[in-house]
Amino acid sequence: CANALVNAGVARVVGAASDPDPRVSGQGYAILRAAGVEVVEKVLAGEAAEQMAGYLIRSLKKRPEVILKIALSSDGKIGREGAGQVAITGDMARREVYLMRAEADAILVGIGTALEDDPALTVRLPGLENRSPARIVLDRQIRLPEGSKLVSGVDRVPLYVAACLEADPQRRAALERAGVRFIGTETHDGGVALPELLEDLAALGMASVLVEGGAKVASAFLADGLVDRIVLFQGPEAIGGDGIASPIDADHIPAGFRKLREMRFGEDGYAEWIRDFQG
Repeated sequence: CANALVNAGVARVVGAASDPDPRVSGQGYAILRAAGVEVVEKVLAGEAAEQMAGYLIRSLKKRPEVILKIALSSDGKIGREGAGQVAITGDMARREVYLMRAEADAILVGIGTALEDDPALTVRLPGLENRSPARIVLDRQIRLPEGSKLVSGVDRVPLYVAACLEADPQRRAALERAGVRFIGTETHDGGVALPELLEDLAALGMASVLVEGGAKVASAFLADGLVDRIVLFQGPEAIGGDGIASPIDADHIPAGFRKLREMRFGEDGYAEWIRDFQG
Protein backbone atom coordinates (compact mmCIF):
# COMPACT_ATOMS: atom_id res chain seq x y z
CA CYS A 1 0.00 0.00 0.00
CA ALA A 2 3.00 2.34 0.45
CA ASN A 3 3.66 2.31 -3.29
CA ALA A 4 -0.02 2.98 -3.96
CA LEU A 5 0.11 6.05 -1.72
CA VAL A 6 3.21 7.30 -3.53
CA ASN A 7 1.62 6.75 -6.93
CA ALA A 8 -1.53 8.55 -5.79
CA GLY A 9 0.49 11.65 -4.97
CA VAL A 10 -0.32 11.66 -1.25
CA ALA A 11 1.78 14.34 0.47
CA ARG A 12 1.42 13.40 4.14
CA VAL A 13 0.76 10.11 5.94
CA VAL A 14 -0.19 9.83 9.61
CA GLY A 15 0.35 6.41 11.20
CA ALA A 16 -0.31 4.87 14.60
CA ALA A 17 1.37 1.51 15.24
CA SER A 18 4.14 0.04 13.11
CA ASP A 19 3.83 -3.52 11.85
CA PRO A 20 6.19 -5.68 13.97
CA ASP A 21 6.39 -8.42 11.33
CA PRO A 22 10.14 -8.55 10.53
CA ARG A 23 9.36 -9.23 6.86
CA VAL A 24 7.87 -5.76 6.43
CA SER A 25 8.62 -3.77 9.60
CA GLY A 26 9.51 -0.17 8.78
CA GLN A 27 9.67 -0.76 5.03
CA GLY A 28 6.44 1.06 4.26
CA TYR A 29 7.51 4.24 6.03
CA ALA A 30 10.93 4.01 4.33
CA ILE A 31 9.30 3.83 0.89
CA LEU A 32 7.15 6.87 1.68
CA ARG A 33 10.04 8.96 2.99
CA ALA A 34 12.26 8.02 0.06
CA ALA A 35 9.54 9.37 -2.23
CA GLY A 36 9.37 12.65 -0.32
CA VAL A 37 6.14 11.91 1.54
CA GLU A 38 5.91 13.44 5.02
CA VAL A 39 5.39 10.69 7.61
CA VAL A 40 4.06 11.26 11.13
CA GLU A 41 4.36 8.17 13.35
CA LYS A 42 2.88 6.94 16.64
CA VAL A 43 -0.26 9.07 16.64
CA LEU A 44 -2.63 7.51 19.21
CA ALA A 45 -0.23 4.57 19.31
CA GLY A 46 -1.60 3.25 22.61
CA GLU A 47 -5.17 3.20 21.36
CA ALA A 48 -4.07 1.53 18.14
CA ALA A 49 -2.10 -1.12 20.03
CA GLU A 50 -5.19 -1.91 22.12
CA GLN A 51 -7.28 -2.46 19.01
CA MET A 52 -4.57 -4.51 17.29
CA ALA A 53 -3.46 -6.44 20.38
CA GLY A 54 -4.18 -9.89 18.97
CA TYR A 55 -2.10 -9.33 15.85
CA LEU A 56 0.70 -7.53 17.67
CA ILE A 57 1.05 -10.13 20.44
CA ARG A 58 0.98 -12.98 17.95
CA SER A 59 3.72 -11.26 15.92
CA LEU A 60 5.89 -10.40 18.93
CA LYS A 61 5.32 -13.39 21.22
CA LYS A 62 4.31 -16.10 18.72
CA ARG A 63 1.12 -16.81 20.64
CA PRO A 64 -2.43 -15.41 20.72
CA GLU A 65 -3.57 -12.61 22.98
CA VAL A 66 -5.08 -14.16 26.12
CA ILE A 67 -8.15 -12.45 27.57
CA LEU A 68 -9.22 -13.76 30.98
CA LYS A 69 -12.93 -13.21 31.67
CA ILE A 70 -14.38 -13.91 35.10
CA ALA A 71 -17.88 -13.28 36.47
CA LEU A 72 -17.89 -13.09 40.25
CA SER A 73 -20.52 -12.47 42.89
CA SER A 74 -20.51 -9.58 45.34
CA ASP A 75 -18.66 -11.83 47.81
CA GLY A 76 -16.00 -12.86 45.28
CA LYS A 77 -17.33 -16.28 44.26
CA ILE A 78 -17.54 -17.65 40.70
CA GLY A 79 -20.01 -20.44 41.35
CA ARG A 80 -21.22 -23.07 43.78
CA GLU A 81 -19.61 -26.51 44.06
CA GLY A 82 -21.75 -29.16 42.36
CA ALA A 83 -24.44 -26.69 41.28
CA GLY A 84 -23.60 -26.44 37.58
CA GLN A 85 -24.03 -23.04 35.98
CA VAL A 86 -24.94 -20.36 38.52
CA ALA A 87 -26.39 -17.09 37.21
CA ILE A 88 -24.18 -14.31 38.58
CA THR A 89 -24.79 -11.44 36.17
CA GLY A 90 -27.84 -10.15 34.33
CA ASP A 91 -28.90 -10.10 30.71
CA MET A 92 -26.98 -6.95 29.72
CA ALA A 93 -23.69 -8.35 31.01
CA ARG A 94 -24.31 -11.70 29.31
CA ARG A 95 -24.86 -9.90 26.02
CA GLU A 96 -21.51 -8.18 26.45
CA VAL A 97 -19.90 -11.59 26.99
CA TYR A 98 -21.47 -12.83 23.75
CA LEU A 99 -19.97 -9.81 21.98
CA MET A 100 -16.56 -10.61 23.47
CA ARG A 101 -16.91 -14.16 22.17
CA ALA A 102 -17.80 -12.92 18.69
CA GLU A 103 -14.64 -10.80 18.64
CA ALA A 104 -12.33 -13.65 19.73
CA ASP A 105 -10.80 -16.42 17.64
CA ALA A 106 -11.41 -19.04 20.33
CA ILE A 107 -13.04 -19.63 23.72
CA LEU A 108 -11.14 -21.81 26.18
CA VAL A 109 -12.35 -23.70 29.27
CA GLY A 110 -11.08 -26.56 31.38
CA ILE A 111 -12.61 -30.01 31.50
CA GLY A 112 -14.00 -29.24 34.97
CA THR A 113 -16.17 -26.44 33.58
CA ALA A 114 -17.13 -28.58 30.58
CA LEU A 115 -18.31 -31.42 32.82
CA GLU A 116 -19.94 -29.30 35.53
CA ASP A 117 -21.75 -26.73 33.36
CA ASP A 118 -22.14 -28.56 30.01
CA PRO A 119 -21.84 -25.21 28.18
CA ALA A 120 -22.32 -24.62 24.46
CA LEU A 121 -19.85 -21.68 24.40
CA THR A 122 -21.52 -20.02 21.44
CA VAL A 123 -22.62 -16.51 20.51
CA ARG A 124 -26.34 -16.03 21.08
CA LEU A 125 -26.90 -12.49 19.85
CA PRO A 126 -29.32 -11.68 17.02
CA GLY A 127 -27.33 -11.25 13.83
CA LEU A 128 -24.12 -12.68 15.30
CA GLU A 129 -25.13 -16.31 15.66
CA ASN A 130 -22.70 -17.27 12.90
CA ARG A 131 -19.77 -15.51 14.60
CA SER A 132 -19.18 -18.14 17.27
CA PRO A 133 -15.42 -18.78 17.53
CA ALA A 134 -13.73 -22.15 17.92
CA ARG A 135 -14.11 -23.81 21.33
CA ILE A 136 -11.10 -25.30 23.13
CA VAL A 137 -11.26 -27.67 26.10
CA LEU A 138 -8.24 -28.50 28.24
CA ASP A 139 -8.89 -32.21 28.72
CA ARG A 140 -5.63 -33.99 29.44
CA GLN A 141 -7.20 -37.45 29.85
CA ILE A 142 -10.09 -37.02 27.34
CA ARG A 143 -13.05 -37.10 29.72
CA LEU A 144 -15.37 -34.97 27.57
CA PRO A 145 -18.64 -36.90 26.97
CA GLU A 146 -19.75 -37.54 23.42
CA GLY A 147 -23.23 -36.35 24.40
CA SER A 148 -22.09 -32.95 25.66
CA LYS A 149 -23.34 -29.72 24.10
CA LEU A 150 -19.79 -28.95 23.00
CA VAL A 151 -19.50 -32.16 20.98
CA SER A 152 -23.03 -32.03 19.62
CA GLY A 153 -22.35 -28.60 18.14
CA VAL A 154 -19.20 -29.45 16.17
CA ASP A 155 -21.07 -29.40 12.88
CA ARG A 156 -21.67 -25.67 13.42
CA VAL A 157 -18.68 -24.52 15.48
CA PRO A 158 -15.22 -26.17 15.60
CA LEU A 159 -14.20 -27.89 18.82
CA TYR A 160 -10.59 -28.60 19.80
CA VAL A 161 -9.61 -30.83 22.69
CA ALA A 162 -6.13 -30.33 24.12
CA ALA A 163 -5.09 -33.75 25.46
CA CYS A 164 -1.82 -35.42 26.34
CA LEU A 165 -0.38 -37.72 23.72
CA GLU A 166 -0.73 -40.76 26.00
CA ALA A 167 -4.49 -40.28 26.56
CA ASP A 168 -6.93 -43.13 25.84
CA PRO A 169 -6.76 -43.73 22.05
CA GLN A 170 -10.26 -45.24 22.00
CA ARG A 171 -11.78 -42.13 23.61
CA ARG A 172 -9.88 -39.99 21.15
CA ALA A 173 -11.06 -42.03 18.17
CA ALA A 174 -14.68 -41.83 19.33
CA LEU A 175 -14.58 -38.05 19.62
CA GLU A 176 -12.74 -37.70 16.32
CA ARG A 177 -15.52 -39.67 14.63
CA ALA A 178 -17.94 -37.12 16.08
CA GLY A 179 -15.93 -34.30 14.47
CA VAL A 180 -13.76 -33.18 17.38
CA ARG A 181 -10.24 -32.00 16.52
CA PHE A 182 -7.34 -32.83 18.81
CA ILE A 183 -4.22 -30.94 19.80
CA GLY A 184 -1.59 -33.21 21.32
CA THR A 185 0.02 -31.41 24.24
CA GLU A 186 2.85 -31.75 26.69
CA THR A 187 2.08 -31.72 30.41
CA HIS A 188 3.27 -29.42 33.17
CA ASP A 189 2.54 -29.89 36.90
CA GLY A 190 -0.18 -32.39 36.07
CA GLY A 191 -1.93 -30.17 33.55
CA VAL A 192 -1.67 -29.08 29.93
CA ALA A 193 1.53 -27.15 29.16
CA LEU A 194 -0.06 -23.80 28.37
CA PRO A 195 2.84 -21.98 26.61
CA GLU A 196 3.22 -24.82 24.11
CA LEU A 197 -0.54 -25.00 23.60
CA LEU A 198 -0.70 -21.29 22.81
CA GLU A 199 2.07 -21.68 20.26
CA ASP A 200 0.02 -24.42 18.60
CA LEU A 201 -3.05 -22.17 18.54
CA ALA A 202 -1.04 -19.36 16.94
CA ALA A 203 0.12 -21.84 14.28
CA LEU A 204 -3.56 -22.53 13.59
CA GLY A 205 -4.04 -18.83 12.85
CA MET A 206 -5.61 -17.80 16.15
CA ALA A 207 -4.73 -14.31 17.38
CA SER A 208 -7.00 -14.03 20.44
CA VAL A 209 -8.24 -16.55 23.00
CA LEU A 210 -10.98 -15.79 25.52
CA VAL A 211 -10.40 -17.84 28.68
CA GLU A 212 -13.71 -18.38 30.48
CA GLY A 213 -12.90 -20.84 33.22
CA GLY A 214 -12.87 -22.22 35.63
CA ALA A 215 -10.87 -21.20 38.68
CA LYS A 216 -8.09 -23.75 38.18
CA VAL A 217 -7.58 -22.80 34.52
CA ALA A 218 -7.63 -19.08 35.30
CA SER A 219 -5.07 -19.57 38.06
CA ALA A 220 -2.81 -21.56 35.73
CA PHE A 221 -2.80 -18.86 33.04
CA LEU A 222 -2.10 -16.18 35.66
CA ALA A 223 0.67 -18.21 37.29
CA ASP A 224 2.38 -18.71 33.93
CA GLY A 225 2.21 -14.97 33.15
CA LEU A 226 0.21 -15.63 29.99
CA VAL A 227 -2.73 -13.26 30.56
CA ASP A 228 -2.72 -10.05 28.54
CA ARG A 229 -6.13 -8.67 29.47
CA ILE A 230 -8.35 -9.21 32.51
CA VAL A 231 -12.10 -8.59 32.36
CA LEU A 232 -14.14 -8.85 35.56
CA PHE A 233 -17.93 -8.78 35.71
CA GLN A 234 -19.32 -8.47 39.24
CA GLY A 235 -22.93 -9.24 40.07
CA PRO A 236 -24.89 -7.63 42.94
CA GLU A 237 -25.77 -10.82 44.83
CA ALA A 238 -23.69 -12.96 47.20
CA ILE A 239 -23.27 -16.72 46.78
CA GLY A 240 -22.22 -17.55 50.31
CA GLY A 241 -19.83 -19.79 52.15
CA ASP A 242 -20.30 -22.79 49.87
CA GLY A 243 -19.20 -20.80 46.83
CA ILE A 244 -16.05 -21.29 44.78
CA ALA A 245 -13.61 -18.44 45.40
CA SER A 246 -12.48 -16.43 42.41
CA PRO A 247 -8.72 -16.62 41.79
CA ILE A 248 -8.68 -12.87 41.28
CA ASP A 249 -10.71 -9.77 42.09
CA ALA A 250 -10.49 -6.02 41.54
CA ASP A 251 -8.39 -5.56 44.70
CA HIS A 252 -5.87 -8.23 43.75
CA ILE A 253 -4.83 -7.58 40.15
CA PRO A 254 -1.29 -8.81 39.35
CA ALA A 255 1.52 -6.32 38.97
CA GLY A 256 2.09 -5.04 35.45
CA PHE A 257 -1.57 -4.44 34.59
CA ARG A 258 -3.23 -1.04 34.31
CA LYS A 259 -6.95 -0.37 34.46
CA LEU A 260 -8.27 0.39 31.00
CA ARG A 261 -11.94 1.06 31.65
CA GLU A 262 -14.74 0.64 34.14
CA MET A 263 -18.50 0.75 33.54
CA ARG A 264 -21.81 -0.83 34.46
CA PHE A 265 -24.18 -3.13 32.62
CA GLY A 266 -27.45 -2.74 34.47
CA GLU A 267 -26.81 -3.85 38.06
CA ASP A 268 -23.50 -5.51 37.18
CA GLY A 269 -20.08 -3.94 37.42
CA TYR A 270 -17.45 -4.27 34.67
CA ALA A 271 -13.75 -3.51 34.87
CA GLU A 272 -10.92 -4.24 32.46
CA TRP A 273 -7.15 -4.26 32.88
CA ILE A 274 -4.48 -4.59 30.21
CA ARG A 275 -0.80 -5.49 30.31
CA ASP A 276 1.71 -3.50 28.28
CA PHE A 277 3.14 -6.08 25.88
CA GLN A 278 5.61 -3.91 23.96
CA GLY A 279 9.20 -3.18 24.72
